[in-house]
This record gives sequence, C-alpha cells and structure tokens, in this order.
Amino acid sequence: MTPELLSPTPPTLNVEALRARCSTCSMHQLCLPMGLDVGDMDRLDQIIGRRRKVARGASLFRIGDSFQNLYAIRLGHFKTYQINPGGEEQVTGFQMAGELLGMDAISADRHHCNAVALEDSEVCEIPFASLEQLLGNMPTLLRHFHRMMSQEITREQSVMLLLGNMQATQRFAAFIVNLASRYEARGYSGNNFQLRMSREEIGNYLGLTIESVSRLLSKFKKEGWLRVSNREIEILQPAKLKAITAGTDTCK
Repeated sequence: MTPELLSPTPPTLNVEALRARCSTCSMHQLCLPMGLDVGDMDRLDQIIGRRRKVARGASLFRIGDSFQNLYAIRLGHFKTYQINPGGEEQVTGFQMAGELLGMDAISADRHHCNAVALEDSEVCEIPFASLEQLLGNMPTLLRHFHRMMSQEITREQSVMLLLGNMQATQRFAAFIVNLASRYEARGYSGNNFQLRMSREEIGNYLGLTIESVSRLLSKFKKEGWLRVSNREIEILQPAKLKAITAGTDTCK
C-alpha cells in the first residue's frame, strides 16, 4: 500500500489535560454548581491557574502569606491549624476532595491559618481576582460560592458547639458521623473509611488528649459500634452513633 492511501494518524489524546478540566473532574459536582453550561465551564477552566501537587507534610499556605488564590482540593486530605498564644498548634479543621481552602484570607488579604497536606494531594489553584470578575457575570456560580462560604461558617459554628457543650463520647461520635457523611457525599463508603489524621491531631481538634482518643476508640470497639484496625474504621451501628451525637442516647 502506498503512503498516500494510508489513513492519517489520529491525534494523541492528552488524557492528563482532559482529567484536569473541571467538567471531567470527579469532584466537580461538589466543587461546582449544577447547571453550568459548556460555555460557562470553559470560562471557568480558563481562569484555573494550575493543578498543584502537595506532598504529605508540605504546606499549601502559611499564616501571614499574602492572599492570591483559593484552592479546590482534587485529591487527598488537608488539615488547617493556627498557633495559640502559648505557641502551640491548634487544629481548626480537616478538609477533603471537593472542598475549598483559603477563604480565611478574603477579608484581610492574608492567611490566618496554616494548611498542610495529610497525604500526597492535589489542588486546583483559582486566582481570586479572576474569580471575582467571573462571579460578576455568572449568577449561578456566585450563588454557589456564597453557599460554600455559608457552609464554612456553619462548620465553624458546629465546632464551637462541639467543643463547648458536648461530653467526650459525644464529641468523638460527632466527629466520626461527620466524616462518614462527607465521604458518602463523595460517592465513597460512609461506613468504611480510613482516618487520614493521627490520633493526636484528632484529639487536638476535639479538645481531647491522645489518651482520651485511644480510650474512646477502644470503648466504641468494645461496645460493638465500630470495628477498628489501625486507621481503618468500619461503622457497625451508625444509628447508635447518630443518637449519641444528637444527645438522644444517654451513653456516657
């Protein structure tokens, strides 16, 4: 067969570029509002600065860093923390794929917390100046952004309630129930998952000692509410944990 009769070689599919697009990201239904048309998605893709890999233990941003970007988590888990007046770390939250990091800096143009990867992770950098311009022309995206900010405020209020009024058993049950619901919203199992954070970090977040967290894990395991293997958690009695969280169970 002569070269002229050969079919042209099809263009190589850039799989990595395809995966990097918002429209093909597995987290896009959580990160973005439903109902954006193809044109809107393209406009959003155009302002995404880059996809940034963050190694386990590395910082995404630090206290005092100037505010340039919001970060949509594509893969992995993060923790945010501040430094208390005594110079000690205070964990303020754990974030996972589909959530935004960096909103703490919008008001003052400086970050008020540190964000560190709990495992090898990846984020989408969203330049905030470009996003603001886009929000002015896309009411659906603006409403979604306001909703995400509201959810962040609600989460912080829930933590204040958790630390202020709940007993240790209730705090820990609420923590597990919250993680389960967030994993389930992402299409993962809500009853079987791995704790990405250490027991010390959990205790720091919940206002408990590491010994208390270990005792609570042992108690939940002994009572048959959880199956625990290192960091692997299986919820055996989800209704029980929800009742403890809601305060309708008198278990101490």
